[in-house]
Amino acid sequence: MTGETLVDVGSGPTLYQVLSGCEVFGRVVLTDFLEANRRELQRWLAGEQGSFDWTPYLQHVCQLEGRSPSAWREKAARLRSVVTEVLPIDVHQPCPLPPGSLPASGADCLVSSFCLESVSPDVASFTAALRRMGSLLRPGGHVLLIGALGESYYMAAPNVRIPVVPLDEAQVCSSLKVSGLSLLRLCVYTLPPDMRVGVDDVSGIFFVKARKP
Repeated sequence: MTGETLVDVGSGPTLYQVLSGCEVFGRVVLTDFLEANRRELQRWLAGEQGSFDWTPYLQHVCQLEGRSPSAWREKAARLRSVVTEVLPIDVHQPCPLPPGSLPASGADCLVSSFCLESVSPDVASFTAALRRMGSLLRPGGHVLLIGALGESYYMAAPNVRIPVVPLDEAQVCSSLKVSGLSLLRLCVYTLPPDMRVGVDDVSGIFFVKARKP
């Protein structure tokens, strides 16, 4: 999967979602609703002292790609060169991104990890957010989604419980269809008991590859 423009929807303060994609797309756009998260991304991109150290993650991804772990510096430089914007986004608005952020035809690929189910109060809102996200994509473009199954909450901090819309496989497939996206592949990972440590009630993780007709 390659192209010119890759958009990460709901990046949070993290970069792991685009550590491989930055190698095959000419432009990467990071997005998040929260200014604090966008600022943290900008700090790393600018090489500011005290920003989060992504070195172990860069090294691990290099290994997964069959490269030497020492290639992490090249990957970091590549990522900094192709991330052109860190933009505000609101998937509950008709136009999630600021006007003119993307080519008129749309992005070539969208990725989103553990975002839509965390910002949607119910399945209908999740589906609507997915449809609005899909509006950012060009015809023939692809969507890569990672999300939680069976999760109703996660702990953002001690005594800070964030609600999540619980999803199952059928609901994910239905939401994709209603949103006008064609499912190409769905994989599910069931969490073993030793990974259920009490910070959430996730039962599994879904991985989706879909296409906009």
